[in-house]
Amino acid sequence: MDLSELEKDNTGRCRLSSPVPAVCRKEPCILGVDEAGRGPVLGPMVYAICYCPLSRLADLEALKVADSKTLSESERERLFAKMQEDGDFVGWALDVLSPNLISTSMLGRVKYNLNSLSHDTATGLIQYALDQGVNVTQVFVDTIGMPETYQKRLQQSFPGIEVTVKAKADALYPVVSAASICAKASTLLATASFHHPPVARDQAVKNWQFVEKLQDLDTDYGSGYPNDPKTKVWLKEHVEPVFGFPQFVRFSWRTAQTILEKEAKDVIWEDSAPADQEGLGKITSYFLNEGSCACPRASHRYFLERGLEPAASL
Repeated sequence: MDLSELEKDNTGRCRLSSPVPAVCRKEPCILGVDEAGRGPVLGPMVYAICYCPLSRLADLEALKVADSKTLSESERERLFAKMQEDGDFVGWALDVLSPNLISTSMLGRVKYNLNSLSHDTATGLIQYALDQGVNVTQVFVDTIGMPETYQKRLQQSFPGIEVTVKAKADALYPVVSAASICAKASTLLATASFHHPPVARDQAVKNWQFVEKLQDLDTDYGSGYPNDPKTKVWLKEHVEPVFGFPQFVRFSWRTAQTILEKEAKDVIWEDSAPADQEGLGKITSYFLNEGSCACPRASHRYFLERGLEPAASL
């Protein structure tokens, strides 16, 4: 699975897909939707669709696809490889959303929560399949939020398609199980995890290109989930006192925000009340190496990219 597009620019999103089988353009098809990596504070979220002709659904079921969380890493790899081999009737597509895209969307002036982002991503992938000529007649989706509301929204977007949204759909419908495997399976590059990790997401995590050029980078992040002690330690060790976290971090997550509040510099605004400013260090001390901040540091990429250097005098 080629994630080179995301590795070149990991600030946005990238889409990967298989060729569309010729039979999927001719015959009515069933399509499943699922995701991987919704909860972690580190790394991207991956949405996936998988589709096949209704006439070949029994062949898909014969692969013994199941909810990927119930499968071992090797089983997920084997099933994904088998679906690749059966490319004459099975197709798939992924949408990889970077941490930066997720957090900037959630913290924008117009609030755009994770549920809405998830719904729109799923809708976009279904539309992508239609635009590629896939003859989709039935869609099954693992729900985010209330299934009735989500189903009504999708049905309005695709009035000519029969839409079913269910909780635990990845355990109920083989085509959603297949989408789950597509989201979680690729070249096996797993990181540490409490459970079986979502492997497609893990490939993006493992090959993450840190544009920040961090010194003494520790790539042992733990599972990436907010309640993982190892992940929390990594976040504390890699927070920059003024510029915050690397783009690898979903800075809109409460865990990240709490660490920022404790470890990063406070900002004094001109309209702040004097009482609110007591005990706060000046942000200029960061640039002038004053007081407790007096320590050598490499220039942050913000300055390097803009060709900015310290000025001793004006």
